Amino acid sequence: MAMAAVHHCDVAIVGAGLAGGLIALALRARHPTLDVRLVDEATVVGGNHRWSFFGSDVGDADRWLVDPLVTQRWPDHAIMFPAHARSFPAPYYSIESERLDAVVRRDLPADALMLGHKVLAASATAVVLADGERIEATGVIDVRGLGDLSVLDLGWQKFVGRDLQLAAPHEAPTPVIMDATVAQIDGYRFVYCLPLADDRMFVEDTYYSDTPDIDHATLGARIDQYAGARGWVTDAVVGEESGVLPVAMGGDFEAYWRSTGKVAKAGMRAGMFHPTTGYSLPDAVRTATMIAGRRDFGGIALHDATHAMAKATWAQRGFYRMLDTMLFKAAEPAERYRVLERFYTLSPRLIGRFYAGQSTMTDKARVLTGKPPVPIGRAVRAILGADLRTGA
Repeated sequence: MAMAAVHHCDVAIVGAGLAGGLIALALRARHPTLDVRLVDEATVVGGNHRWSFFGSDVGDADRWLVDPLVTQRWPDHAIMFPAHARSFPAPYYSIESERLDAVVRRDLPADALMLGHKVLAASATAVVLADGERIEATGVIDVRGLGDLSVLDLGWQKFVGRDLQLAAPHEAPTPVIMDATVAQIDGYRFVYCLPLADDRMFVEDTYYSDTPDIDHATLGARIDQYAGARGWVTDAVVGEESGVLPVAMGGDFEAYWRSTGKVAKAGMRAGMFHPTTGYSLPDAVRTATMIAGRRDFGGIALHDATHAMAKATWAQRGFYRMLDTMLFKAAEPAERYRVLERFYTLSPRLIGRFYAGQSTMTDKARVLTGKPPVPIGRAVRAILGADLRTGA
């Protein structure tokens, strides 16, 4: 019987999603002689996803990593609520998974991609594959999605998005990141629209909900209804994606980290996502450039570095978890939109720092001052009863 193959490398990245792909690209750019392996059960990098971000989400020093991946750019974006609508003269960007896959395949050697390999287990220095093969590495980084969510107190952001090929130009060139003029169903609901071309529109039906369940058929029908109300006639659905993102109100960070073993982590597995939006791209970029700036790629050293970064990030974001608690526990589901409606009357720069997870003390005070969009008594009770532990 033939012996199962053992592969040796410097860094093994387990999980070829956004965070894993970014780490691989960053390491290749900063350490071109490093032997890196990107391992995933899927046969493509990035799956079937679209990641969008504001210009202020990624620092100037890190733009080198994401600029080659951007597939669409817009100079501004807009929001719509029952009480007001507003445009923001700030850039907005989108990355398609097909582009991430293409750039990773272009920039990495062919033998660096170990796709189509199911992973059974990963430790700080080894990866065991389902086919019996093994990877022995100086260091391993585990980026295989979520850890044990039961140790966190969560709400959910869930969505179905469709790429619509339209029969005629839509005449709506500005992305609408939140159209909350729609009926409020299953919590805070809004529709997200990205104009991909003159006759293509990406329409996503999104909910801040108490449950993670998605009824794809119902949300698909609501997308069709929305497009019809905008006067858009759909010739074809070019693509569809869906997702469920955690919205963190509290929990035990250390228990979440331990749930996936003592191995370096990144992305959602490291708890590196914005507590309110659930988005992970800005943190994934920061993590990738931090790792690429290192010289020591030993498994324990990588574990300690990624753990320290994730722990510090969790500790810094208690404010956002408090706001999430108010959104989910102090506001009636059908009234949650009022929290965001008020938020979007604030300074564009404040809003940008909020999405980037970089709110200042002045920002936080401004968000909390004025007439509250939820009953003050319920807000106080929700906050006092919340678990906002830092994991320290």
